Amino acid sequence: MKYIPYVTLGYKKKSKTEILNIFKKILDKGQFVGGDEILKFEKNISKLCKTKYAVALNSGTDALTLSLHLMGVKKGDEVITTPNSFIASTAVIVHLGAVPVFVDVLDDQNMDPAQIEKYITKKTKVIMPVHLSGKMSQMRKIMKIAKKYNLKVIEDSAQAIASKLYNKMSGSYGHVGCFSAHPLKNLGAMGDGGYITTNDYLIYKKIKSLSNHGMENRNVVKNFGYVSRMDNIQAAFLNVKLKSLGKIIKKRRENASIYKKLLNNNFVKLPYEKKYEFHTYHTFVIQVKRRDSLKKFLLKKGVETSIHYPIPIHLQPASKKFGYKKGDYKIAESQSKKILTLPINENLSKIDVVKICNLINSFFSNEI
Repeated sequence: MKYIPYVTLGYKKKSKTEILNIFKKILDKGQFVGGDEILKFEKNISKLCKTKYAVALNSGTDALTLSLHLMGVKKGDEVITTPNSFIASTAVIVHLGAVPVFVDVLDDQNMDPAQIEKYITKKTKVIMPVHLSGKMSQMRKIMKIAKKYNLKVIEDSAQAIASKLYNKMSGSYGHVGCFSAHPLKNLGAMGDGGYITTNDYLIYKKIKSLSNHGMENRNVVKNFGYVSRMDNIQAAFLNVKLKSLGKIIKKRRENASIYKKLLNNNFVKLPYEKKYEFHTYHTFVIQVKRRDSLKKFLLKKGVETSIHYPIPIHLQPASKKFGYKKGDYKIAESQSKKILTLPINENLSKIDVVKICNLINSFFSNEI
């Protein structure tokens, strides 16, 4: 029985050779902290995202932290976001002493703009939508609300590099776009990495400075900063990976098309994509009844799956101090019991995807 892992991160011989050759050049130059590859990467990202500026950082988490800090978020302030994200999007709010204020989601798992205004108070500083799984939130509506109340918008685009809404790139709607380059992302590094995009020169300059101890040069420090910069060797790796990003996304979209064509939608709620959306499928999340039984069944048949995310953030033990309880965000809570993430990565063959579809369909057919 062939085993189909949820994800594979290995590289083919040709890619390995190109990467190793670039690493050799870096080793010869001795450029490890700072360097040409970082500047090249920032130019590549700003071009891809169609923004004026980009800053390479050490993680998507630090991208969010620095962005919130520059938006003036401090102790006692409130940041509106969603409860069904990876923990980092809320953790950064808490670390700054601010309060996460959650908004329930739509059936596509992204922030429901119609719910935002009732949560806005005098303490609200930022709206931070999360583009979950590679599908963008309804940014036109969110930006309209932010303008009405004079609020800043930070796009958590960690899972959405090259995603589009009305042909506009993720990370180009808000005041800042924050991205992760974790190895599992469509544009993944060899370890942790991240970057921000912005059209605001002052934000760009401040994040560039703060990410490197706040130094203006080797001897002058205007603000006490952080160590959030990206290593030159990671930037080099990402510059190579960028060349194949289009192919990676194309293959993931092809895999998604097979799932959508073959899976029985009488039993499986599939992710959808409207005409004005371009979904990049960082993950392929279905919603089903008896999710846990299906997950065990697939694993027994040699197919590994995942869940993003089984416990909403407002119900995590760490959130207890904020007083949230079950029933506060009914849609996100309901989805958390039904969601199952299927393999979607670019290394899957068509045969693999068809096999997964047949197994899922047989699981539900046998229950009739």
